[in-house]
Amino acid sequence: MRETAMERKSKEHLVVTREVVIPVENKKLAGILTIPNEAQGLVVFVHGSGSSRLSPRNRFVAEALNRAGLATLLFDLLTTQEERVDICTAQLRFDIDFLAKRVSDVFKWLKRNELTKHLPIGYFGASTGAAAAIVSAAQNPSEIHAIVSRGGRPDLAGYFLQRTESPTLFIVGQNDHEVIELNKQAFIYLPESTPKSMAIVPRATHLFEEPGTLESVCDLACGWFATYLKRTVNAA
Repeated sequence: MRETAMERKSKEHLVVTREVVIPVENKKLAGILTIPNEAQGLVVFVHGSGSSRLSPRNRFVAEALNRAGLATLLFDLLTTQEERVDICTAQLRFDIDFLAKRVSDVFKWLKRNELTKHLPIGYFGASTGAAAAIVSAAQNPSEIHAIVSRGGRPDLAGYFLQRTESPTLFIVGQNDHEVIELNKQAFIYLPESTPKSMAIVPRATHLFEEPGTLESVCDLACGWFATYLKRTVNAA
């Protein structure tokens, strides 16, 4: 693994951030891995179409999770070449099966990595990335301990919703009317035996750009992951 390391002191944790290169089949994906001292879990961010590991909203949420004692991985779902092709053809951005396999390959890499293999893993998906996260989790039952969707399209996960065992939280903006309805429809298909919740953030639109709304997402995500990732650690 090629990496450059930077250490910084936060108020509560020593946090180590590394730029990583993740081998996937015959390709390489760029990522940013952040591990607080004594991390109690790891959250993998799965971005939506047109975004990347540098998404300012995902990075904002990731920093909140780091302060809460959780490691994070932000990575590019597509290589640079794939991104160029997708801009012209839009073939990959809605290919949920392809994206889910990519997420699962990254998960397997994390479980082989000496720095992360001991950490329970959760997914944070945005937009189409939420569907890819759900499919990957359904294909790896008992391995993914929690899922959070921000402004996601879980409906695109199709029948995999019914196979989801991971505790799942949908977060949607109050003024993101179409996505609220799509999330409500998807929520029905999650099994009754699966811990699940749907939170609607007041005043928020799809990108949670309104003052205080992204902070609400952080609070909700931190609470969900604290419950379902840290519980695993404490029980171990």
